[in-house]
Amino acid sequence: METEETEIREVLPRDAIPSIDDPEFGPSYFGEGSDEVIVVDGDPARAYPVRVLSYHEVVNDAVAEVPIAVTWCPICWSALVYDRRVDGEALTFGVSGNLADDSLVLYDRETGSEWQQTSGRCLRGPHEGRTLALRPSAVVTYDRFRDEYPDGVVLQPVRGRGPGESPAAAYDMAPYEGYRERSAFGLHGMRGEGEPREWDRADLDPKTVVLGVEHGGDAVGYPAPAVEAEGGVLADRVGDLAVVVFGDGDRLYAYEDPGVEFERRDGEIRGDGTTWSAATGESADGRRLDPVTTRRLFAFAWQDIHGPEAFYTG
Repeated sequence: METEETEIREVLPRDAIPSIDDPEFGPSYFGEGSDEVIVVDGDPARAYPVRVLSYHEVVNDAVAEVPIAVTWCPICWSALVYDRRVDGEALTFGVSGNLADDSLVLYDRETGSEWQQTSGRCLRGPHEGRTLALRPSAVVTYDRFRDEYPDGVVLQPVRGRGPGESPAAAYDMAPYEGYRERSAFGLHGMRGEGEPREWDRADLDPKTVVLGVEHGGDAVGYPAPAVEAEGGVLADRVGDLAVVVFGDGDRLYAYEDPGVEFERRDGEIRGDGTTWSAATGESADGRRLDPVTTRRLFAFAWQDIHGPEAFYTG
């Protein structure tokens, strides 16, 4: 169940944070192997570094002829990939400069409608009340991406490509990593603006990483510590959908549960006589789990869109 009220605030001018509308891809990445990337499967698979997205927040792209928006909100730590099509028309998204309950607000250049990134809902404009369709994606380290997808390609930097410039300097993650480590959250935690937000629950930190699953009007958020407490493998139901969630620290992955009894042992996911990749759902014997579309974000952002009861509690 989604919360009723959404506060919208103007923080920056429209397009002050520039989207990437003509993405280029290559085999190399300028950052560290431990850097996180958002992965969209395809032929080849594509990696969108969080380090680059922190300075652009949306990439308008197409994979297998499907127009997608790869989005990232540094405040909510939310990595979400959407189908850009609404009523058969492919929209092109930019950064509005507004926040809705501390979430990035996108706007489409075709109608000017404004869309909350964490929920995909259109908050105002001609498309008000519509919701963008999620596409499957995963967040992994760059090293893991390269291991799982040796032929995969990586989004190339837009900044830091001139004479004497460096992409590593142009895409400095220090401000965002500092926010990640601070206890304060929301716009106040990121920039020190406005009043601090309150967090009135003791079972979860507001910046706990959550993997949210929605199905048929039901929604369950799986906090990383809860998955870890289950041994890194958690089987559950969201409405009538049976799911299995694999966890490795803050990196969480969800699939339709095929009825196999999985366990994590010696750092590997094992089940039905073989090993499985948590990141891709592929088994060593050639089978593949069906991915579930998910929302990966901080706990406070999941609670903003679904309320305080929409968490897995065991």
